[in-house]
Amino acid sequence: MCIRDRTWRWFGKKDKITLDMLRQIGVEGIVTALHDVPNGEIWTLEAINDLKSYIEAHGLRWSVVESLPVCEAIKYAGPEREQLIENYKVSLANLGKAGIKTVCYNFMPVIDWIRTDLQHPWADGTSSLYFDRIRFAYFDVKILQREGAEADYTAEELQKVAELDKTITEAEKDELIDTIIVKTQGFVNGNIKEGDKNPVNIFRNLLALYKGIDRDALRENMRYFLAAVMPVCDEYGVNMCVHPDDPPFQVLGLPRIVTDEADIEWFLQAVDNPHNGLTFCAGSLSAGEQNDTRELARKFAKRTHFVHLRSTKAMPGGNFIESSHLEGRGHLIDLIRIFEQENPALPMRVDHGRTMLGDEDKGYNPGYSFHGRMLALAQVEGMMAVVRDELSRK
Repeated sequence: MCIRDRTWRWFGKKDKITLDMLRQIGVEGIVTALHDVPNGEIWTLEAINDLKSYIEAHGLRWSVVESLPVCEAIKYAGPEREQLIENYKVSLANLGKAGIKTVCYNFMPVIDWIRTDLQHPWADGTSSLYFDRIRFAYFDVKILQREGAEADYTAEELQKVAELDKTITEAEKDELIDTIIVKTQGFVNGNIKEGDKNPVNIFRNLLALYKGIDRDALRENMRYFLAAVMPVCDEYGVNMCVHPDDPPFQVLGLPRIVTDEADIEWFLQAVDNPHNGLTFCAGSLSAGEQNDTRELARKFAKRTHFVHLRSTKAMPGGNFIESSHLEGRGHLIDLIRIFEQENPALPMRVDHGRTMLGDEDKGYNPGYSFHGRMLALAQVEGMMAVVRDELSRK
């Protein structure tokens, strides 16, 4: 994993973490997007070059786009699909003309990454993102009141939901709604934003768009989209890399189709083009007990275009917490060894970090703390130094 492309996700000029701050901690490449352009609209070459020049004026480079959003109507094949794909192709071409060649995206319906607690405490006073299956089930069954939701949970889980219903406060319910469908989503996909009235109803309406869309249908829609954009990628040398589903299992009655080895194998073969690749998110993949990140890295290193380094610790009952980058099921040092040997020019970024040292008061996006990610960056740099030393001795 090439140390020259040490990257950091930055949320544009409004980000409270400035480019000057990033320069001081050793960041060289920026992972960002045109966050002020509404989903589905064209990214103009002028707007791309304006942000690219701003980044370069701070001694950095725009390494990766994360993300060029795939609109819901593309995913469920709505009547606007063709125009939205045409717009996407123009945006891809403009990125290629500007020299930005790696584009991360996801194909998750309605909801991106899911957590139930944004500041789950550790004994040392720091906190991490956390997923509690029972609290998520409570949201699904009692708050969202999704039709057929009970069938997705065991009798034991539903009993725990009933017990939680006796003690949970209205404030806790509001916080759960805010965490699951507002705070973690608004800055990512724009479906629901802070300040929207009645987000639960908005969310129900979004879920309804996928009625009748099963795994096979969503897979076909993904294949259709990739087949349509690959000629642009071929012309301009742009690599598309899909982010795995987070967490990598089915939720809310929605199909999730990038969850494990079989899913990854499927989409790579469905459109077998070297520009069709994977964002290897060790955190997302490690949250699924079916996945061994090391085996996945060995198999898919050559079709990986971007790496997210973070790790999770699985807990009983389907819960997981984002762990230290040195621990957990991500096995990050092993991944660095594999990618360094199999695909060494990959851009990577530390993904998510603990909230610590006052991060919680700064208004940072959930998961994207400054001090916590700076610690993670130092940990990853240490692992990289070990791997480089190992390779130099061979």
